[in-house]
Amino acid sequence: MPDASALARAESLITSIPDYPKPGIVFRDITPLLADAAALRVVVDALIAPFAGRFDAVAGVEARGFLLAGAAAIAADVGLMPIRKAGKLPRPAASVSYDLEYGSARIEMHDDAAAGARVLLLDDVLATGGTLGAGRELLEAVGSEVIGIATLLEIDGLGGREALGGDLHSVFHV
Repeated sequence: MPDASALARAESLITSIPDYPKPGIVFRDITPLLADAAALRVVVDALIAPFAGRFDAVAGVEARGFLLAGAAAIAADVGLMPIRKAGKLPRPAASVSYDLEYGSARIEMHDDAAAGARVLLLDDVLATGGTLGAGRELLEAVGSEVIGIATLLEIDGLGGREALGGDLHSVFHV
């Protein structure tokens, strides 16, 4: 696991933007962290460390989860399984609808994705658990085994951890 001072520096790069995308929501902008090579490397290492050697692929949820999952897949020397917003895929796809803390959404992935793969599911923020719960459901529907879920930032008190259960790791908490 990366050292505490490097993680604290990486965490300090996450910016809070109040009332976005609607009043009462605090958006966590990870763009400054992503722009810093050392910070990005330390958080990617922290995301995958608890699951090292247990997965064949990393799945990431569009859009910011893609960024972390791609980097994690390269760092772990495994494949990437993208989970897209509805309507973005040009061929048959499996899909799942779910609720967000501020609306609803649908995600998809190719239905011929790696059946039997052991997958680490990643996203940037865990709030209520809707997106990651749907991601897990989708991966299982295409025949993958989700060995764990990792997030960059967990917003405590919104029920996400309780909703997901299982092997869950968050690098930072607010």
